[in-house]
Amino acid sequence: MVKLGIDRLISEYPSWVTGSRSGVVTNYAMTDGQLNPVIDRLIQVFGSNIVKLFGPEHGIRTASPEGEHIDSEVDAHSGLQAFSLYGSNRKPTAEMLADLDLLIVDLQDIGTRYFTHVSTLKGVLEACDENHVRCLVLDRPNPISGSMEGRLTEPGYYSFVGSLPIPVRHGLTLGEIARWLQRTRYPLLDLNVVPVGNWQRQQFWDETSLPFVPPSPNTTGIDMMLLYPGTCLFEGTNVSVGRGTTKPFEIIGAPYIDGFTLAKRFNQQQWPGIHARPVYFLPWRSLYAKTLCQGIQLHVLDRKLLTPFRIGVSLVQLIHDTYPDHFAFLRPAADNDPLDTNDHYAKCWFFDLLAGSDGLRHAIESGHGLEFLEDEAGQLEQFRDEVSQDLLYPQK
Repeated sequence: MVKLGIDRLISEYPSWVTGSRSGVVTNYAMTDGQLNPVIDRLIQVFGSNIVKLFGPEHGIRTASPEGEHIDSEVDAHSGLQAFSLYGSNRKPTAEMLADLDLLIVDLQDIGTRYFTHVSTLKGVLEACDENHVRCLVLDRPNPISGSMEGRLTEPGYYSFVGSLPIPVRHGLTLGEIARWLQRTRYPLLDLNVVPVGNWQRQQFWDETSLPFVPPSPNTTGIDMMLLYPGTCLFEGTNVSVGRGTTKPFEIIGAPYIDGFTLAKRFNQQQWPGIHARPVYFLPWRSLYAKTLCQGIQLHVLDRKLLTPFRIGVSLVQLIHDTYPDHFAFLRPAADNDPLDTNDHYAKCWFFDLLAGSDGLRHAIESGHGLEFLEDEAGQLEQFRDEVSQDLLYPQK
């Protein structure tokens, strides 16, 4: 049976926390294998050793909308100070860490570099390194397996939705990313990772027998997570990704789209493992709120054949070419700022920050989006070699 890092810590490695004044980077969506909140579980076992909380995007309560800045506050449930890492600070400050011996990280990533828990982890490791605080990462499975897809982020395009030179679908766990960063960037950092027990790289979340708890408000399940590496690209366009519906990132559309035409043309491309059907939808919030849209719902038929990033690129190209007078790329929203505000970020297209360079946008504009991925295999092979010594889990 697959066993989460939090459960292994308590049953096998409690000495790593006992006696240490500890902070915890997590939220109430993080639970142990029996659905007990990690915060409650750590306080139950380690008591007054747990002294502070740190919340990522969406906050400690996992209730704030995407991109909304969150203030630090006292957590009403635990009574602990909860510092926001998605507000004026994107990593712990020296003052936040001043009286800590240990910072524990327990966050669920969903396998795609846009998901900001990767950037939060990077900031936490950097802060621990700078302030000589031990760091303990409680690992969790990559819910969409260890498969990799997409090119690496290029210099000049790092942001909070892409803070590291990793593939779009990166194929790693946060524990493995932490080990890689410690080895290559923070060699003096005192880091421990509690691995997931009995997980193998080819496993998807619903093959682990673990209960699934959405780690963010729009993370609805395995199909959403599988499609996210491709459909999230539309966040950088004037096409809705279905926020404000029950199927975010599975539904794509806009008021100017004919869903029946789009579904027919997409299905004619015969992408393995997926089928589109036309839909009407009325988002209750976000882009095109309360405006009738048409588009498609993407249905995953065979996850092992699915290439979500390539499908996403192809779909952006299709809508760009079909609706040239309506489709548009977007600038970053003012409240969706990067690791640090700078003029270069303000001049970027948000699509470029998601794609990791301006090359994909230019390729789509010239009608050759998929050609941008011609050197993808070489980049992925190089990345696999780069992280090989940091991997924790086998693949059959």
